[in-house]
Amino acid sequence: MSYSEHLSCFEDLITPYEETRAGFVSLALEKNRQATPFVEEAKVLKAIASKAKSPLDLLNMEDIKPAILAASGLSDKALSHLSDENKNTAILELIKNYLQPAGKKFVEELVYRFLLTRGDSLGGMMRNIGGVLGERKLIRCLISTLKIFGYKYTWNDGTIWLAQTDNDSDIEIRLKGLSWKNKVKRTLLLNMKVPIVNKNVDICLFDCDYMDFDNSEASPNKNPSKYIALGELKGGIDPAGADEHWKTANSALERIRTAFNSVSIFPKTFFIGAAIENSMALEIYNQLKGKSLANAANLTNNEQLISICKWLVLL
Repeated sequence: MSYSEHLSCFEDLITPYEETRAGFVSLALEKNRQATPFVEEAKVLKAIASKAKSPLDLLNMEDIKPAILAASGLSDKALSHLSDENKNTAILELIKNYLQPAGKKFVEELVYRFLLTRGDSLGGMMRNIGGVLGERKLIRCLISTLKIFGYKYTWNDGTIWLAQTDNDSDIEIRLKGLSWKNKVKRTLLLNMKVPIVNKNVDICLFDCDYMDFDNSEASPNKNPSKYIALGELKGGIDPAGADEHWKTANSALERIRTAFNSVSIFPKTFFIGAAIENSMALEIYNQLKGKSLANAANLTNNEQLISICKWLVLL
């Protein structure tokens, strides 16, 4: 039993309070990191807008018009549906209702409102940041495992396949696929649509080389027999959403098994999650014992993560 190397009971899967706390801190740090470009934009906006003697002067500052439109509350998506006349109307309303009443502090008011809109954009970017950070952590562990085992890898940045380099710092930010050879060739792809399931799957491990993939009907992703393992990854750390994330992942895993079983093919399925509470830990462990799940690990537990990465690399 592959999972028995790192799990002896269902309690082993439960996320400790300390890891939950550390996860929230990581999210806060990442949010600050991603907010930095918006803060720098605001500084530039303030410096340029300060040359205006009155709010109406902003109408003639074409260079910062996109930022002024953002300050008026219009998102990039909204702007694509508006005419130039609509945009000018929005700017005039901003000036009339908010900048002129601010008096001499109209530039500060402009910057504050710009940051409000950018903050909304940041919120949208952050909604799945737990999943993104979880994926990066898994990728880094997979790469480290390959390097410790002495396996050379090739990686995909979403466009092309690239050879392994000595400097692989931050590679996990761009990586969308990995390929290596133990005794046989293996390729792992992230977030891809599996035709037989007709849904996206977080992690897919194939019995093939990366060069076998193309747009033809013979491509491994269109051949169910080429799939070795398929897994769901839930990187969100908030305990309040843990059960819902597991329900979503469990449904996806069951859908995968049903689709492949219909053609008498039985790839392994696995689950990796950051927020795992008592009840779901018990359910996951029972599935492991019942062999519907081949493996599972808590993303916040390094020993478990290393063990499941080792399992994937050696499959």
